[in-house]
Amino acid sequence: MEILKLSEISDACGGSFSEEAEVNGICIDTRKITDGCLFICIKGERFDAHQFANEALEKGAAAVMISEYIEVNGPFVKVEDTAKAMLELSGYYRSKFNIPVVGLTGSVGKTTTKEFTHLVVNAKYNAIKTLGNLNNEIGLPQMLFQIDNSVEAAVIEMGMNHFGEIHRLSSAAKPTVGLITNIGVSHIEYLGSREGILKAKLEILDGLADNAPLILNGDNDLLSTVKNDKHKIYFYGINCDADFKANNIEEINGSTVFTISYFGKETKITIPLIGIHNVYNALAAFAVGYFLDVDADTAAEALSKYQPEGMRQKSVVINGITSIEDCYNASPDSMKAALQTLKATKGNKKIAVLSDMMELGDYSQKAHFEVGEMAAQYNVDYLLCVGEASKYIVDGAKSKNLKNAFLFESKDALTDKLFEIAHSGDVIVFKASRAMHLEDVFTQIYKRWES
Repeated sequence: MEILKLSEISDACGGSFSEEAEVNGICIDTRKITDGCLFICIKGERFDAHQFANEALEKGAAAVMISEYIEVNGPFVKVEDTAKAMLELSGYYRSKFNIPVVGLTGSVGKTTTKEFTHLVVNAKYNAIKTLGNLNNEIGLPQMLFQIDNSVEAAVIEMGMNHFGEIHRLSSAAKPTVGLITNIGVSHIEYLGSREGILKAKLEILDGLADNAPLILNGDNDLLSTVKNDKHKIYFYGINCDADFKANNIEEINGSTVFTISYFGKETKITIPLIGIHNVYNALAAFAVGYFLDVDADTAAEALSKYQPEGMRQKSVVINGITSIEDCYNASPDSMKAALQTLKATKGNKKIAVLSDMMELGDYSQKAHFEVGEMAAQYNVDYLLCVGEASKYIVDGAKSKNLKNAFLFESKDALTDKLFEIAHSGDVIVFKASRAMHLEDVFTQIYKRWES
């Protein structure tokens, strides 16, 4: 982060300041204080960082940002709402840099698409990307503050579950390229309908630079209908008449090979992943690269270097059994993608280990039932489930005559059954919302296989 003065910060946030000082970073956690930073006292539902203001100063913070009248032993900025002020300040700070910023959102696939996109953009520019889950109104500002004079581009992921959030995030990030991966049913509990989700995602336009390209998945039924007078819309897809279209898709030894056709040209792509959803992710990243003048061959080489992070589609082979760990998050769309990947992976038996999806509201029962139906339609040999809502996954599978569909009362019981049925040559996919901690199952089973 480049140096900011307290007077400058105060003006940007509509606040007041006690005395002039300079800060060289932003921090919201006293365990991560750096010399010269501004410590922002965020007030949450379960904690209030104002109680740590003086501790932050003692540890080396140059100043603190507060929203309550407290005794501060050093320079401070006073604002009405520290979280809101941090977001506003990050927008002001981002405006100081004339660099390409990719803003991306979507119901599913955001993070994988972000990783693909960063690989492509970073092949030409010194680019930063959203780290971990820093894609909300507290996390996104922290990423924007990572920009300094050495940064040439940024790939910024935007998450949301309520109306207005993408508006505020996009207004701060001010993207020069916009990207929406799809419109599914994630967060439908708060947004009411898929049409509501589309409206919320299109708030990305509120911060998108005039005449900047908006890249959309043309195979998504709702995104394919989007029109806008201020921005040129470009579509990517497989089944539609897209500006960036994937053809000749083949899955070979755990990788996917395809050709991208775009504006009369073609480029061959190889990604070290399987699953048609990953073709879409790579298509989107390639399209972003095109508008940032990344050479096609350079983009293709970058995409070939992708490596899964954490529990996102990570493939592990133990005792000849292939496990696909995909437990970072779950929605009906990503469940379908996981089952498609399981079907496409070569193996003797196909085993799906599934648990609950969150934030589906009144749609939850129907959504889980439909996942079970999909499991049967994709010819899963065994379906093992745990979780309260997963009862409906099993019900859906049995309605389509999948006999080997089981609901367990505990992860331990599920693990015992998995140990019993899984043998060398089989393929297992683990898929659930993060809150279900389904990694407990594959952590246990790996230990048993290795013992």
